[in-house]
Amino acid sequence: MLLLAFEIPTRRVELVTSLKRQATKILADLHENKEPILITEHGLPSAYLIDVADYEMMLQRMQILEGIAKGENDIREGNTLSQSDARAKMHKWLK
Repeated sequence: MLLLAFEIPTRRVELVTSLKRQATKILADLHENKEPILITEHGLPSAYLIDVADYEMMLQRMQILEGIAKGENDIREGNTLSQSDARAKMHKWLK
């Protein structure tokens, strides 16, 4: 199932007050361990703190999945081209 690619494994939970008091240490741990940290506020999940590289990778994956979903939708709606028509339309990129 594709959604599992975006599941954020959480092993560490921090209170928002801990983040306020120990931001430098928590960020250093995050960069070292590369594991997302769940931030809670009043005992409830409030936000995830994740490494920048991991976040950017997730954004790239979402863009790919959105493109796939758009393509699947186009197929369902019959918005397709023959191979020769597609080749002609894409000729400038296929040089």
